[in-house]
Amino acid sequence: MLNNVLANFYERDFRKLIEELNLFKNESNIWKTQGSIKNSAGNLALHLIGGTNHFFGATLARTGYIRKRDEEFARKGVPRQVLVAEIEGVIPIVKAALSDLTDAQMSSPFPIMFDDANNSHEYVLVRLLAHVSYHLGQINYLRRILEP
Repeated sequence: MLNNVLANFYERDFRKLIEELNLFKNESNIWKTQGSIKNSAGNLALHLIGGTNHFFGATLARTGYIRKRDEEFARKGVPRQVLVAEIEGVIPIVKAALSDLTDAQMSSPFPIMFDDANNSHEYVLVRLLAHVSYHLGQINYLRRILEP
């Protein structure tokens, strides 16, 4: 089942995100940008936490989470241990939401519009995983450029 494969990849990438944040030698660098890079590693982490809580928590698991997307990019200085705890918190939400989906549901339309269309759960969940991986790569790059 695709949902089980996705659950493993999401957990792997969120655990790698935690590792990346913990690899910053200077915690203040989590909130810095470099050159034309507009978002800090911390803001990208908050963005992934918010998006995951929105799409998996509120949309699929009906947790009641209310997303404040602008704050994901405006908040600064959140302690690393808080970011890590929040990332740890989304892993079981993702796993539970994915484990509840049947093969028939995976091919059915996602409950909300995504990419300006009524795409299937499969499409949205794979697309969101790619989004997590993209930002994970940005965070890795920022860490390496800020702490050579």
